[in-house]
Amino acid sequence: MIEAKTLAPDFTLMDQDGKSHTLSQYKGKNVLVYFYPMDDTPGCTKEACTIRDSYQELSKLDLQVFGISPDSTESHKKFAEKYKLPFTLLSDPEKEVVKKYDADGAWVQRISYLINKEGEIIKNYPNVDPATHAAQIYDDLRNYLES
Repeated sequence: MIEAKTLAPDFTLMDQDGKSHTLSQYKGKNVLVYFYPMDDTPGCTKEACTIRDSYQELSKLDLQVFGISPDSTESHKKFAEKYKLPFTLLSDPEKEVVKKYDADGAWVQRISYLINKEGEIIKNYPNVDPATHAAQIYDDLRNYLES
């Protein structure tokens, strides 16, 4: 796991619509990078839907959300459409970014990183609870911005 106060490793991946995203192009925004094992599985769906349900509040904190898994862009598109996900899903089929962020294992680990506007990791979440993760992110980011 990458420690807080570390510059987040840059990456470029394709989203569910075939658009390329590079992390460094989001400097000036707060970013959540969350890793998950597979589209449309119970835990991953619960996590994505809790973030979806909190998305409006998270957006008020100027947060860009990226969900990353090894699934294809086509799989991500179906998943995003099925659950009406308003945020970006990125495909990492070779698990290059998964490895950079220490989320690799037998399965992709459910790990998240909260990144500030300068590109520095301000919080890592090594053991994500899909049901409560969105609220945790909101509270942590709000507290960070108020400090």
